[in-house]
Amino acid sequence: MNNWFTVKVKYTKQLENGAFKRVSEPYLLAAMTFTDAEARIYEELGSIIRGEFTVTNIARTDFHDIFQYEDSDTWYKCKISFEGATEDSDKPKKVSQNFLIGAHSVKEAYDRMHESLSTMLVDFLIPSITVSPIVDIFPYVEDLDREISRKPLIELEDEPIIQTGKRVYSAPGSDLDDELEDEDEDDETFDDTDVDSEFEDEFTEEA
Repeated sequence: MNNWFTVKVKYTKQLENGAFKRVSEPYLLAAMTFTDAEARIYEELGSIIRGEFTVTNIARTDFHDIFQYEDSDTWYKCKISFEGATEDSDKPKKVSQNFLIGAHSVKEAYDRMHESLSTMLVDFLIPSITVSPIVDIFPYVEDLDREISRKPLIELEDEPIIQTGKRVYSAPGSDLDDELEDEDEDDETFDDTDVDSEFEDEFTEEA
């Protein structure tokens, strides 16, 4: 099955002023295993990053869906919560899901989340919106993934298009879709070295 993985890479980056700086940046991609994620990040970034780069961390990451807008390259992690039914109890349980959405601000991310989830049959809350350090995402690419026999990450054709330039990505079959609020987000991690991202500053704003 395909899941989302956050892969952190370290390399020497040329800044706008011409100076060079050693940075560590996280990317999000679809893969079946940690090994698959590592192989794919080298394929994806090999033609983008000049010089050598090193994979320093791979973590399985829980995102129920990803809403990508062509007009924004900033990502926001949005957490929603709602009451879900259980098979063995009449008492509903509180379910939390994480989404990633492109936007220019917290307010726009909040509005876009409500638009994108307007077809949900239950009421939900958005307890937190956090700016994400993710630099870019790499969803399923048919020609690339066929070469190494990956299962496709499905682009949801039946998802309503709320705004021009929006794409919706989901990792089907993931066992990380629904989690209780008190569970950890990243339950499995591969870590070569403890390297901090240059994108360390995050904020949370109550919606």
